[in-house]
Amino acid sequence: MVLGITGGMGCGKSTAARIFEELGFRRIDSDALVRERVLASPEAIAEAERRHGSEVVGTDEAGRRQINRAALAGVLFADETKLRAWEDFVLPRLCALWKEMLDGDRAANWAVEVPLLFERSLEKWFDFVVCVASSSATQLARLSGRGVSHTLAGQRISKQLPLAQKIEKSDYVLSNDGSTDFLREQITHLVARLAARA
Repeated sequence: MVLGITGGMGCGKSTAARIFEELGFRRIDSDALVRERVLASPEAIAEAERRHGSEVVGTDEAGRRQINRAALAGVLFADETKLRAWEDFVLPRLCALWKEMLDGDRAANWAVEVPLLFERSLEKWFDFVVCVASSSATQLARLSGRGVSHTLAGQRISKQLPLAQKIEKSDYVLSNDGSTDFLREQITHLVARLAARA
């Protein structure tokens, strides 16, 4: 079984996915795959520089070239056309990594974190889609706790499908305005329901 875990920025997708992992699922963090595999590739570094200039590329402590993700985000989130074009570059490479991982263990249960699941029409990859939902106030408080300003948080959230639409499109919805224990209770119940359906 392959679950797609989605939701708004700051709603707790990663927390939910980690709980699924605790309950026996294999977890794929799509943001981490993009950061550590896709964007770290020489191809992506060269493409970022070609499209957006040398200011989006820097070097690490060892002097190796790398994408300056903060600078790249500043460019992309200020220009919808550039953002979508960059997503078009990244997405097939991310999907190839998903395929490699899922094909490596088809018998496993998987929980795949996918922030832009509906925005990029990725539903076909998953047996069920689970949306993690929180109130706007909770989202902003969590993002503020991560050092994301209200302006930047609002800018990024505005680029995503409204949470109400994600809820409507999903097979299951988890409420994450309460404690982690409350979220864990919901996921434990959902896992039992899914096991009964299998």
